[in-house]
Amino acid sequence: MRVLGVDPGLTRCGLGVVDGTPGRPLTVTAAGVLRTPADADLGHRLLLIEHGIERWLDEYRPGAVAVERVFSRNDVRAVRGTAQASAVAILCVARRGLSVTWHTRSEVAAAATGSGVADKAQVGAVVTRLLRLDALPEPVEAADALALAICHICRAPALDRPQRAHAARPVPALAGLRKDTI
Repeated sequence: MRVLGVDPGLTRCGLGVVDGTPGRPLTVTAAGVLRTPADADLGHRLLLIEHGIERWLDEYRPGAVAVERVFSRNDVRAVRGTAQASAVAILCVARRGLSVTWHTRSEVAAAATGSGVADKAQVGAVVTRLLRLDALPEPVEAADALALAICHICRAPALDRPQRAHAARPVPALAGLRKDTI
């Protein structure tokens, strides 16, 4: 499974591609950051993010995409920019018919370390070890994107169970039902 992790941000949007399956060694394929100038028009910044994500999708052809779920209690301004970058990523992925899975920071920490309250340094240490890297990729947004991809690979079997169960369920016959009863 090849997963593109996206750590959305308006100024720095982290991207990371990881290949692997649960319980097997993982391989980092790419890690990087899309940067936009803080003084540029919002529309132009979103276009730069879109073009960058499209290039990554073209080049690495992931089978799944994991995006960090935006959450904040305090800084609404920062959340707005992160949510806008997240929406651009989702749009790019949907355009290709790929599915997007959102993971919270605590889900990523739990998948990497076993604890949902692990800090960035602990998650980074596990990412470095799992991907057999000499050092954690920089900037931190690239490392966060790799952690998202790893989280998705680890959680994919559990995430697929409800979909498989739903697909295996017989569809009730709708014949004979009136339109107002559906």
